[in-house]
Amino acid sequence: MSDEDKNRFLATMVDEHGTALEKYLSRKLDSPDDAAEVAQEAYLRLHRLEAPQELDNARAFLFQVATNLAVDQLRRRSLHFRFLKTEKAYSVEGEPQDLNAATASPEQIIGARQKLRAIYRAVDDMPVKVKQAFLLHRRSGMSYNDIAEEMQVSVSSVEKYILQALKLCRARLSAAFPPDDDPTEG
Repeated sequence: MSDEDKNRFLATMVDEHGTALEKYLSRKLDSPDDAAEVAQEAYLRLHRLEAPQELDNARAFLFQVATNLAVDQLRRRSLHFRFLKTEKAYSVEGEPQDLNAATASPEQIIGARQKLRAIYRAVDDMPVKVKQAFLLHRRSGMSYNDIAEEMQVSVSSVEKYILQALKLCRARLSAAFPPDDDPTEG
């Protein structure tokens, strides 16, 4: 099949199933933006097949791929919320949420800067792939799917790299600032 035939087939798939797929994904993900991103990734996966028009049921395949991607997205979202909940548990009672807020004491600001330096050192010491995934996500704002494509690894590997990076940062902070020696406590 020529690229032109493949592109025509995919355009037909988008025309015939695009709206239904995005509505389905919006219900599943509770986010039209996430639904559009997952649908686009599903079409890309279909495009990567050698002969997608030869599938017995291309629509069913497309929806199954999209469902799998949505489940991955929900899993990542759950991991992210669990991490945020854990981080909130680590925050010090009475500490301002924004350390740059006008109510922050000079000691809190200095302590926050010390913590930031410890995090920079932790990032510098990370294994190459862990550091690359972490920086692409945190600094460049890339999605896990985009990072996986950029690094030529699976989305699952990206998840593992980023979780490893977060654990390394937390361990470095815990080692540098034991709970009873927290420089941001005022």
